[in-house]
Amino acid sequence: MLQIEAYTPTDAEAFRTLNHEWITKYFELEEVDNLLLDNPESYILAKGGAIIMARYNGQTVGTCALLKINETAYELGKMAVTASMQDKKIGQQLVAAAIDKAKELGAKKLILLSHRTLKPALHVYQKMGFQQVPCAPNGYKRADIQMELEL
Repeated sequence: MLQIEAYTPTDAEAFRTLNHEWITKYFELEEVDNLLLDNPESYILAKGGAIIMARYNGQTVGTCALLKINETAYELGKMAVTASMQDKKIGQQLVAAAIDKAKELGAKKLILLSHRTLKPALHVYQKMGFQQVPCAPNGYKRADIQMELEL
């Protein structure tokens, strides 16, 4: 049974572990990753963002974050589902929960940065209504695609 819940301080290790798992599988951790993953309360929550956790039978299996850009725009980032739980539509449910949370926070637009090789993730984003836009300069070496969703 899947539950989507708000992040609590006890989720800090799972938030870091889930993201570390996928990032290091395909890329390398960057300075900005470590800042966000080591300090989610100060770099995400205290700045007006949110973190969502997915739990399956009581075990934390996924996460994503909303990073506040300004009063009406948030970045959907740090999206991760543990490898053993992929193909169960958990990512799709996390994105849906993030969209709802972004609306609750007053967002009019969600953006995300990704990489073209992450086809399953890009498919989920497209399915949820995100559309590709020109990729603006950003703080990630690995980001080569940007997508947006008007809310």
